[in-house]
Amino acid sequence: MLSGIEFIKQSLGLHLFFGRIMKEHSFFLEVAFSPRDASFTRQADAFRREFDALLGEAVSLSNGVVNPEIIQSGEVVTPYTINAEVASSYFTGIQIPTNLTQAEAELSGGGIINVSPMLEQRISVLNERAINATAALIQFKTNILSNVLSCRMFTFNYPLLIIHIIREAELYLQQLRRMQNREEINLERRAIETEFFWSRQMAEHAKFIRGLLDPTEEDLFNIANNFGNEFDQLTQEAEAALNGTVPPANLTDRTLRATENLRNFKAQGTQGILDCNIRSVIIPLLGDHVLREANHYIRLLK
Repeated sequence: MLSGIEFIKQSLGLHLFFGRIMKEHSFFLEVAFSPRDASFTRQADAFRREFDALLGEAVSLSNGVVNPEIIQSGEVVTPYTINAEVASSYFTGIQIPTNLTQAEAELSGGGIINVSPMLEQRISVLNERAINATAALIQFKTNILSNVLSCRMFTFNYPLLIIHIIREAELYLQQLRRMQNREEINLERRAIETEFFWSRQMAEHAKFIRGLLDPTEEDLFNIANNFGNEFDQLTQEAEAALNGTVPPANLTDRTLRATENLRNFKAQGTQGILDCNIRSVIIPLLGDHVLREANHYIRLLK
């Protein structure tokens, strides 16, 4: 059973990463509907605002409390996040609260010694709010996917991207529920599950980048394609290790090196998009979004 201190620190770390991911998923959905589906646009906007509020609450509780490694990992904010938000807001007309990002950037980690019952209660309430919001967002995404696959709706998001962001929301929800139950995690088993999950996500990131580049960006297309193939192979190996058909061997070390290389590619790509040096239909915040997810995976692998 999780101690009170670990419950507080792990819950806040989870929200700082996934709360931002969920609000950005909502943003990506919001900007991709056609005018006919204005009601879906409004629903996505409401989810975005709800996760803004949840993230704001998490940030207000985190200073001097959350694990320093999470702050330092680049999974909460990167050097590009605010600029990516400003550019994405300019392109879409949607006001993104950069003050929230600035507050995250100024957070400091800490090691709490004593558990405040009031803080623990506030975290528990925040977790419940996030559980309810995330479950509702999963249902919303699933409804969109069903409409798209049955040709009842057009969106500029790939069907696979919608599946991809459903998976991430389901992982957040699963971890929140475990947290609320104060469950200890089997780290060895969880390590292989984590590698299977996030290597698949990294493979799909590379394929999304490949598919959103302008056809003239042949060199970047080929690099992204190679990363997609590499992470497909790593995903297959993680799945085999998860099923017990092959030993993990040095899989984690190889995956870490590959993810660091992909992270560097994403960072260069995000900078290139912000500098208007890369031709694509990639909105700047998406570049920073997938960069943060790579940073998150690197921390987990380490």
